[in-house]
Amino acid sequence: MCGIFACICTKANDSKLKDRQHYINLSKKIRHRGPDWSGIYYNEKNKIAICHERLSIVGIDSGSQPIINNELGIILSVNGEIYNHKELYELVLHNKYIPKGKSDCEVIIYLYKEFGLNFVKMLDGIFSFVLYDINKDLVYVARDPIGVIPLYHGFDKDKCYYLSSELKSIQDDCETIEVFPPGHYIVNNRNGTMELSFCEIYYNPKYLQVNEYNKSSEEDIEIIQRNVRNSLISSVKKRLMADVPFGVLLSGGLDSSLIASITNNLIKNKESIWGNKLHSFSIGLKDGPDLKYAKKVADYLGTIHHEINFTVQDGIDCLRDLIYNLETYDVTTIRASTPMYLLSRIIKSMGIKMVLSGEGADEVFGGYLYFHNSPNSQQFHEECVSRVSNLHHFDCLRANKSTMSWGIEARVPFLD
Repeated sequence: MCGIFACICTKANDSKLKDRQHYINLSKKIRHRGPDWSGIYYNEKNKIAICHERLSIVGIDSGSQPIINNELGIILSVNGEIYNHKELYELVLHNKYIPKGKSDCEVIIYLYKEFGLNFVKMLDGIFSFVLYDINKDLVYVARDPIGVIPLYHGFDKDKCYYLSSELKSIQDDCETIEVFPPGHYIVNNRNGTMELSFCEIYYNPKYLQVNEYNKSSEEDIEIIQRNVRNSLISSVKKRLMADVPFGVLLSGGLDSSLIASITNNLIKNKESIWGNKLHSFSIGLKDGPDLKYAKKVADYLGTIHHEINFTVQDGIDCLRDLIYNLETYDVTTIRASTPMYLLSRIIKSMGIKMVLSGEGADEVFGGYLYFHNSPNSQQFHEECVSRVSNLHHFDCLRANKSTMSWGIEARVPFLD
């Protein structure tokens, strides 16, 4: 993951870009998301600035952004991972294009060139991106279906359009700011007025179209169980796409233990310059129950386990920094983020740049304790839909920003 920032002024008014350094300074506010390299595309004539702060996970030596394709006249800045990029090159693009670097995100340029705006439905991954087509003078912005990757957008007093991975880069310049909705895209044709409400939905699964619970037969349940198992293993496998050391977050609960177990099995026979022993990480107050059960799982799996203790005072001391990084005052989110934030700092100090986490399982499967009190299956289903639809405000925000505060990427297989 990385950090993206852009400012796009329409050509319908007299608004002008500020100087190049101004946008570099705004992008610098999210450099914790991408401490490995910085890039900027600045075009004063076309009134557009696109910045990128890079955390190198895939294609370490050739994945710098913004990606500038002069031949096609396309500029691209992406925060995220496209897990099916190899399949897209081979099966969809039929090897018509040869990527200029090793970035998994470069495929977006060629999909846009071949299929136009609807290509976003083909992407299997987590992302927010801004694409600028110089020839058509068109800007295209999109966010992943669940909202694993954060994105905000707004306007300044001159009606220049801003977007950023975090609020802190745009809050001083913008008069209006909104959360960019997951599963949507927006097109700016640069010539007329533009509103934040112009976002178009591209992700519209059945559970959002028909909010009904359908009871399954015994035969269906067996198929569903097999599909869930195979899908989860597949979603973990594709998230092992990395050219850097990685680990797993382990609380000892069902969700994180499943992810740790699957990951451990997958890497046992995997050739890697980092070895095939999995590192697991847990944190808690001294003698806390999470630490006890995490160790039991780690011992059973045989991982290289790292157990971190923190104190209540440690949590209190980091609150101001934590709220600044999370950009929320939601009490539950802050409370749950505190140990994750502290643990991420330790993980970074060990040279790990990516971790897998069990986020999302409680929302998808109704795993929270209060679900036991559901009056009926229909309301159970409706609550799951509501929780998943709001993940980008809470658990996705927590998982992403707690870890990215220290330049660590969290991948969440349950939200595939």
